[in-house]
Amino acid sequence: MEQPTSVKVLEFCSLAPPQKTTTTNPTTPTSLPLTFFDLLWLRSPPVERLFFYEFPNQTISFFDTILPNLKHSLSLTLQHFLLLAGTITWPLDSPHPIINYVPGNVVSLTIAESNNDFNVLCSNTCDASLRNPLIPHLNTSNEEASVMALQLTLIPNHGFCLGISTHHAAMDGKASTLFLKAWAYACSNNTNLTEVVER
Repeated sequence: MEQPTSVKVLEFCSLAPPQKTTTTNPTTPTSLPLTFFDLLWLRSPPVERLFFYEFPNQTISFFDTILPNLKHSLSLTLQHFLLLAGTITWPLDSPHPIINYVPGNVVSLTIAESNNDFNVLCSNTCDASLRNPLIPHLNTSNEEASVMALQLTLIPNHGFCLGISTHHAAMDGKASTLFLKAWAYACSNNTNLTEVVER
């Protein structure tokens, strides 16, 4: 018998880089072929990471201040990591699969709420089945695969969890950390980044 989930989805968002990104800078790459080393990870399961943040304030404060800031700074950061909003696909005229971004591509962001104990979720002895609902689903099909999906799960009056799923063929640990640092910088300074070195 299936156990009831302790996570309630509140909203599904689709966040895109600012529209001016590709029009103001035509030199920004919108596709990138995968290398031989990337191909090793093409059929691998997604890399899944969870980050827990203490935030003992009221739930309203999270939805009024933190969440809008996270969404806005994510959009700003994506203009420097454009291909993270793209998909992995294998065009018929290409010898290799590619990461491709076209205007309109988005990163999915799920907003959820959990009634689990924050301290248990953060502990080293937490059962994996309690954490699984905190991980976002990465869309994949036979034709294409999303590069990244995100989920913010609020644990009321305790904190929140950022879940990130990435396709390992498109994003290794170093690129993931660089992206998260850039997003954190944009979020804490509420400003745009000046320059980022991409993969």
